[in-house]
Amino acid sequence: MNYLIVLVFLVGGLLGGRAVQACELSRPIMFAGLDWDSVGFHNAVARRILETGYGCKTDALPGSTIPMLQGVAQGDIDVAMEVWKDAAAEVWLRALAKKQVIEIGVNFPDATQGWYVPRYVVEAHPDLISVTDLVKYKALFPDAEEPGKGRFYNCVAGWACEVVNTNKLKAYGLDAHLTNFRPGTGTALAAAISGAHLKREPILAYYWGPTWVLGAYDMMKLQEPAWNEADWKGISASADYPRGVDFPKVDVWIGANAKFVAAAPEITAFLAKYRTSANLVSEALGNMRTSKTNDADAAMRFLKTQPQLWTTWVPADVAAKVQASLK
Repeated sequence: MNYLIVLVFLVGGLLGGRAVQACELSRPIMFAGLDWDSVGFHNAVARRILETGYGCKTDALPGSTIPMLQGVAQGDIDVAMEVWKDAAAEVWLRALAKKQVIEIGVNFPDATQGWYVPRYVVEAHPDLISVTDLVKYKALFPDAEEPGKGRFYNCVAGWACEVVNTNKLKAYGLDAHLTNFRPGTGTALAAAISGAHLKREPILAYYWGPTWVLGAYDMMKLQEPAWNEADWKGISASADYPRGVDFPKVDVWIGANAKFVAAAPEITAFLAKYRTSANLVSEALGNMRTSKTNDADAAMRFLKTQPQLWTTWVPADVAAKVQASLK
């Protein structure tokens, strides 16, 4: 009789082990806490799924791009939810060549940059479509310090985009019509856009996505000549290059330490299927800003409102556990 009781408990324990997901790793999974908003959102979503669906412990280590990616290569960090390869090409490509890291998949394929105006400006002036139309409409964006010119809000001095935008102004023949205004900080640039929207005033500014600004405010990107590699290299390198061209759309990758990938194939399979878009992330960040919530709140909102997307990333039993945790 005692034998049967023991056997029942053993079998029950084995079956119960399937009901309560056991994480592939006994230690916490470490995420790169890179220092921009969208990474915080992605980390929160992935960590919530891993903790409630896979039974894992997770953590995040804060830091900037180069040391974080070096940490992934060294194994101090397991996963980076956003690898912008152009921003750290040397570090990342070297780690790839040494097989220290693996690019698991593309998180979002459409990171974008451009020159933006509020939608209400275009609705009032429907012929304002392209950067070439700015000569005609420069008076919409007056610069009080230079009467007769419009104001273009460029990047912060020292950012790579500031050089490209300055070169574009000249290539498009706009340097005689627009002041090349460089805000002191990224926060000041965002504040200028926010202030214009609150007053429903026109503004012409460079911006990029995914960001809370493009999620919170309805901005329209002005058309530029289609991107091509030759003109992009030219306008990026020379102030005298004669042809401007659109910014490229960028694939932003999920990267991981190679040993982590080998040790955690189920978790890696989830991360390989994790896929979002720049618009989705901007919307999440914009909502987080306007509602004054945090990354964890934004992740909860995403998981509650977008099950048709994220449930495709994981097996059905994992999805059920995550959904149960949201109630």
